Amino acid sequence: MSGKAALVTGATGFLGRQVVKAFAFHDWIVKGTGYSRADGTDILKVDLANAAKIEAALDKVKPQVVIHCAANRYPDKVDKDPQGTRALNIEASRALARLCAARGILLVYISTDYVFSGRPGEAPYEADAQTGPTNLYGQTKLDAEQAVLAECREAGRDGLGVVLRVPVLYGPVDKGKGNGESAVNCLMDVVMGDQGQGEGKTVKMDHWALRYPTNTEDVARVCYDVAVRYLGETDKASLPKVLQFSSEDKYTKYEMCQLFGEIMGVPIDRIEPNTQGNDPNASVQRPYDCHLSTKALKDLGIDVSTQDFVGWWRRECRAFRH
Repeated sequence: MSGKAALVTGATGFLGRQVVKAFAFHDWIVKGTGYSRADGTDILKVDLANAAKIEAALDKVKPQVVIHCAANRYPDKVDKDPQGTRALNIEASRALARLCAARGILLVYISTDYVFSGRPGEAPYEADAQTGPTNLYGQTKLDAEQAVLAECREAGRDGLGVVLRVPVLYGPVDKGKGNGESAVNCLMDVVMGDQGQGEGKTVKMDHWALRYPTNTEDVARVCYDVAVRYLGETDKASLPKVLQFSSEDKYTKYEMCQLFGEIMGVPIDRIEPNTQGNDPNASVQRPYDCHLSTKALKDLGIDVSTQDFVGWWRRECRAFRH
C-alpha cells in the first residue's frame, strides 16, 4: 500500500462511488462519508451539517486529500428546500474547507457549469470567466466555491482549496436507485417507457439547451490526477484555484433521446421536441449553453480526454438487454 489516504464525501452517490474506485485502483486507502447508506466501515456515517462529525472523520482517516462530492444537485429539489440546500451546499462546504485548511489537507470541491449564465454566444467559458447563475442551485454552488477558497486563504493555506467544475453527468447507476441518479441516464427510461404497451402519453423533451454529458468514471480519473498533481507541488498557491472538466459531446435532451432510440432499436414517436426554451413562469431557469473550457487542466498537463458517449451507451445497453 502507498499509505496515502483519501476521503470522499457523498461516497455512496452517483459521482462519489466512481471517485472511491479511482483512488482505490491506485492503491490508496479510501474512506467515504455518507448518511443513509453508510456502512460505518468503508463509508463513515457523517452528518455534514455537523462540523464536529466532519472533524472526527478527518481525524480518524487522516487523509492527504478530500474530494467533496456531496451536494443537493437537483435544481428543482433545491428550489423546494432552499434552507436545507444552503446548509449542505454552502455551510457544510465552508466548515469542511476550514477544517481541512487547519490540518493541511487538500480539498477538491466539485462544482457545476451552472455557475454561468449560459447566454447564447458566451460559451465556452474559461475558468476565470464572469459567473452569473440563472437558478438557486447554481448560486449555492458558486457561493460554496467562494467560501471554500476564502477559508483556505484566510487560514494562510492558499492553494489547499481547489474547485473542479463539471457539467451534467452520466455513468453506471446504483441498481437500487435506478436511472434517477442522472438527468441523462433517466432519459433512457423515457425512451424505453412504453415499449410494447401500446400508445403512451406524449412527452415533451427539451430541444433547446445544449448539454455536454460527461462520464462519472472520467470525472473520477480527473479528480485523482488533480489530487496527485497538487499534492506533488510544493508551491500550491501558484497553481490555479479553479479547474473545469467537460466532454466535447454536445446534445440537447431530445437529441440524446434520439440516440437512445437508435441504440435500443425503438421508435421515439411519442417524444416531441420542445424548442421553446425556458418557460418564463418556471421557478427554475436553465442556461442555454454552459460549455466549460478545459484549458486550465490541459495547462497542468492533465489528460482531458473522455469516453465516447454513444460508444459507452452501446456497451452498457448490450449488458442490460440480455
